[in-house]
Amino acid sequence: MLGLLILFSGLIIRQLTIGLVNINRAGKNRQVYADILHTDGLFSHSRNPLYLGNVLEILGLAILSNSLIFLVIMFPFFVFIYHSIIIAEEDFLYKKFNQEYLEYKKRVPRWLPNLKGISKTFKASHFNYKRVILKEYTTTFIALLAATLLIMKLYFSFYPDTFRNSLPYFSTIIVFLILTYFIIRYLKKSHKLIS
Repeated sequence: MLGLLILFSGLIIRQLTIGLVNINRAGKNRQVYADILHTDGLFSHSRNPLYLGNVLEILGLAILSNSLIFLVIMFPFFVFIYHSIIIAEEDFLYKKFNQEYLEYKKRVPRWLPNLKGISKTFKASHFNYKRVILKEYTTTFIALLAATLLIMKLYFSFYPDTFRNSLPYFSTIIVFLILTYFIIRYLKKSHKLIS
């Protein structure tokens, strides 16, 4: 339950971030790229809410895996990778936005969000659920599929006698996730769903 709670916290943070702000900061031609400095939405509470969401998702999966190696070796490795990416992005943002970025950096913490004024942030922003669906369907699919497979593994380990009876339920969840993924992908590629 703890692993699922942390995993869903990460997914929600990512979805709120994307739903509140149309993010254009990303890699372009294998280079760090940003056309504007995002300081609104959840970016006004954490400078890296998407990476925070990713780290929480990975931590949730590490706990769900019931693997000490994943929790003690792989999870810190992922945190190190994200921290390295953040340092490179901070250098880029400082060079591009100079004083504006320095002031933002002073106001807003790098990782853990400052929740002061969070209700004001939600009231001042419009949540775009279509943008969340279109930009987050792959991340959500992978996280939920991985969680389902890990829960199956745990169920098999702890309840091998009744595992066969639970297979139709697990299979239904997996088929639902795969169908949802391909339907959203089709809607996105065919431009039948736009944000």
